[in-house]
Amino acid sequence: MTTAPQPAVATGPILPTRRNAELGLLCFATLIVGVALLIVQANQEQNLQWNLLGYTLSFLALFLGAHLTIRRFAPYADPLLLPVVALLNGLGLVLIHRLDLAAGTDSGPGAKQQMLWTLVAVVGFSLVVALVKDHRMLARYDYICGAAGLVLLAIPAFLPASLSETNGAKIWIRLPGFSIQPAEFSKILLLIFFAGVLVTKRHLFSSAGRHVLGIDLPRPRDLAPLLAAWIISVGVMVFEKDLGTSLLLYASFLVMVYIATERFSWVVIGLSLFGAGSVVAYHLFGHVRERVQTWLDPFADPEGAGYQMVQSRFSFATGGVFGTGLGNGQPGTVPAASTDFIIAAVGEELGLVGLAGVLMLYTIVIVRGLRTAIAVRDSFGKLLAAGLAATLAIQLFIVVGGVTGLIPLTGLTTPWMSYGGSSLVANYLLLALLVRISHAARRPLRTSTPIAAARTEVMGRL
Repeated sequence: MTTAPQPAVATGPILPTRRNAELGLLCFATLIVGVALLIVQANQEQNLQWNLLGYTLSFLALFLGAHLTIRRFAPYADPLLLPVVALLNGLGLVLIHRLDLAAGTDSGPGAKQQMLWTLVAVVGFSLVVALVKDHRMLARYDYICGAAGLVLLAIPAFLPASLSETNGAKIWIRLPGFSIQPAEFSKILLLIFFAGVLVTKRHLFSSAGRHVLGIDLPRPRDLAPLLAAWIISVGVMVFEKDLGTSLLLYASFLVMVYIATERFSWVVIGLSLFGAGSVVAYHLFGHVRERVQTWLDPFADPEGAGYQMVQSRFSFATGGVFGTGLGNGQPGTVPAASTDFIIAAVGEELGLVGLAGVLMLYTIVIVRGLRTAIAVRDSFGKLLAAGLAATLAIQLFIVVGGVTGLIPLTGLTTPWMSYGGSSLVANYLLLALLVRISHAARRPLRTSTPIAAARTEVMGRL
């Protein structure tokens, strides 16, 4: 009689070590945020008041509450995710405060309002961690999530421009005293839907058709899901003029299909469809053509359509390698610096070195998310974690690529740093799902049991 090798048994010091690491990193992140806030105040010749200490302590207390929620309901979760995101959020608050000082105390979006949205977002994060006991339960509601995501995505297209349009893009739902950008929440719902469908219908996507040029092409009748995703992305581009969301959702779907099937043919066909749709949209729709022409030569109209991109490039040039220092630059000269172009503010005041550090923080979150996808044991969790991490990576590429001129500008916000309640809350909910999946991935298969209390098991022959 032989026995299978037993899984590793959790030892006592693992949980305290993980708890202490997360707590220590949160305190360190708060220290960095507090020092950065003091530097901004000093360089802007503002009084160093005691309320700055109150803001810093409130920031620490808020994330300590999130830390206690994780240790209570997801004790095996990755200890790096929350501290890194807290640091990104804190740096965003510092930069928004700095932009408020540049605009005047009575103007600008307001770091205080963003702090209130941070409170709402962290509370939402804690509720998801506490209430979603098992991420696999989300697979039961994949079609409901898909339908809800599509409805949220489509609502702004049917609203009048006064209730939905900003800078030519119909991406908002404005109500008296309240506004929401539904596409931020739609992306999470659609990721859950994609993961659920790819798990249950994997055989459809894995079926091979003809073999052409070394690539196994899918059968024509299996292309319906890809065509549906393509039609949705083109519809968002055409009817809502939202290039960023269109590219983000479609690219996320392609990545998840490739992970589920390991067939590069899906990526080739998907990119070909998107390229064809983009070319047609360029020739048919003026707003797409204007974005591309501004990207190719922003200096052709430096006082008009290209003004934002021109100012952004001047900001990066002014920052150089090490930056002008927090509070010493002029990031307020870039339109929408606190929302779409906060990366330009980072590049000017922190320089190439500071921008690389910020991108490295995002890379840590993305890599830890992909490691979670590798480690988790169920297929739905693997696809969902990989999709969440890939979506962050794609969104970061679209944002940074647009601001630096690598790709056309799309209007997406930088996760956890840009001003905006919808983006902040949605990305914290995304983080909560990653934390919950990482808990399942790191949880040991079984814990140690005293021999006297162990159950008797009859082992069969192999």
